[in-house]
Amino acid sequence: MDLLRFVTAGSVDDGKSTLIGRLLYDSKQVFEDTLASIQRASEARGLDDLNLALLTDGLRAEREQGITIDVAYRYFATPKRKFIIADSPGHVQYTRNMVTGASTASLALILIDARKGVVSQTRRHSALTSLLGITHLVLCVNKMDLADWSQSRFEEVGADFRALAGRLGVRDVTVIPMAAVSGENIVERGEHMPWYTGPTLLEFLETVETPDHVSHGALRFPVQYVLRPHTTEFHDYRGYAGTVASGTVKPGQEVLALPLGVRTTVAGIDRYQEACGTASNGDAVSIRLSEEIDVGRGHMLVDPAHAPAAATRFTADLCWMSDGTQLRPRQQLWLKHTTRRVRCMVESLDDLLDVETLDRNGAPGSFGLNDIGRVTLKTLEPIFADPYAVSRDTGSFILVDGSSHQTVAAGMVREVLAQAGAGA
Repeated sequence: MDLLRFVTAGSVDDGKSTLIGRLLYDSKQVFEDTLASIQRASEARGLDDLNLALLTDGLRAEREQGITIDVAYRYFATPKRKFIIADSPGHVQYTRNMVTGASTASLALILIDARKGVVSQTRRHSALTSLLGITHLVLCVNKMDLADWSQSRFEEVGADFRALAGRLGVRDVTVIPMAAVSGENIVERGEHMPWYTGPTLLEFLETVETPDHVSHGALRFPVQYVLRPHTTEFHDYRGYAGTVASGTVKPGQEVLALPLGVRTTVAGIDRYQEACGTASNGDAVSIRLSEEIDVGRGHMLVDPAHAPAAATRFTADLCWMSDGTQLRPRQQLWLKHTTRRVRCMVESLDDLLDVETLDRNGAPGSFGLNDIGRVTLKTLEPIFADPYAVSRDTGSFILVDGSSHQTVAAGMVREVLAQAGAGA
């Protein structure tokens, strides 16, 4: 079975956690001991029915406040597909958490309260999912029971959201009316919306086709660790461990080691101390090379015919995540890209995204918490990057404050402006 990763997003109290809880409960994915714990917690709060939001809101502060603060990951499977859900927060102050949850998702569920329609957080989360390369959005028009199951209201909200998605360049939009509290159109259909003839949410999730986020087949293998066991059995073993970010690699294949600029051949590929004939996107393996060259963490093995740019200056979309500092021009930070870490300088802040209007305003003086905008970065050493639209793995990075060691921003490479030589 294939795996679908999706993220939920929406404004506060739109019912994200309840929807995920209902999806898990109605699809028989909740263990009896977990159900008993949720039952006790619901009774302690004076509720007559199960509060299914407690299945994902696991932090004490979340349960006390009735909101989602951190990203909660849940796993389930049906006979047709496996799923990983990222239930992300709705509060604007936790936008950075939502970015984390959406960074690995192929699909986004955007929840809207049928009574409120499109609000500020709807626009913010939709803009973020678009920037993060999620090209298929599912609008879950929730709380239809509180909107008298109105077809006209459903169509009105759907039209508003499609207009928003159009401005973001998102063409694939699916709109589903539902009531998460009662489970209408989550797993099973109900009797209150006979006018809706589309799929339930689970039916849709089981059948939707999502695009591969790697739009090229060229090999990208960031080296994470050098394996030298120094045992009698593996005395001469030297392998380069990591995860294949894109493409395919097999024994006998010629590769280019960056930043060395040296070509060599793959002698073998190992997984769990067993040789394998090939490795492809997402496989964690150890690669042996036919020659002993000085390859280490932060280096990358690539397809010589389709090598990535050795970028030293590039533009990127950035989400600033620090609540204690602001981002300003000429600021110096550490940049972490795949397994490589280099020093960088913020050459300029080029624009700031207005999530209300979706317009990009002129160069700001600084970025504050949850601000999103375009920047130009200059690195002391090259990073081997593809545009984010080509590959999420080699097109994304984080920025780290050198003094506090805190992750302060997440970024997506848009355009390489300057490159170093292949042997830089």
